[in-house]
Amino acid sequence: MKASVIVFPGSNCDRDVQVALTDSMGRPPEMVWHGDSELPAADLIVLPGGFSYGDYLRSGAMAANSPVMREVVDRAQKGVPVLGICNGFQTLTETGLLPGVLMRNANLKFVCKDVTVRVETSQTVFTCGYEAGQTVRIPIAHHDGNYYADDDLLDRLEGEGRVAFRYTDPEGAETEAANPNGSARNIAGVFNESKTVLGLMPHPERLADPALGGSDGKALFDGLVEALG
Repeated sequence: MKASVIVFPGSNCDRDVQVALTDSMGRPPEMVWHGDSELPAADLIVLPGGFSYGDYLRSGAMAANSPVMREVVDRAQKGVPVLGICNGFQTLTETGLLPGVLMRNANLKFVCKDVTVRVETSQTVFTCGYEAGQTVRIPIAHHDGNYYADDDLLDRLEGEGRVAFRYTDPEGAETEAANPNGSARNIAGVFNESKTVLGLMPHPERLADPALGGSDGKALFDGLVEALG
């Protein structure tokens, strides 16, 4: 399996993703600078979390216009799996590869803590390492993680099984208290129509090794390697 991680100026999780992927793949991914116009052959492309360009303007908006993103969009449209984490999720919505928008957190504050999310499906390359309905602990760190879409789009996402993760309490119940940012219907991650593009706000790479305090995020990367390797 070959993977590429896009490196944007200001990002602070590209190396975390590199470490997690290296551990799961047994080989390091290619680190591709955002200003490059070419992208090496890859079975997986990752847009990491962090604060690309300092998150000026709309979060992810400037990153969406980086030269390499033209190639990322083209590969995604051809079916290459693309994973966007946190700021990467924001970038995917800005490019139109994923529906909806990420707005300021409902409390207008930056939130950094572990949350519980429920895996809504195991039938994708991104989630095959989990069981449907499983709850996992994964960190978040964002100011603009409030997922919004109108009711018609939300109903369509639900009907097409395109909600990947939801914020819940540890028992898996969707509660207002378990929602850290005000996201519509407690949504923490969504797929595109073909489920080959995933955006999620939580950071699985930050909890992918027991030395970091837990390994619930590792199954996502291990599952990708099993599915795409």
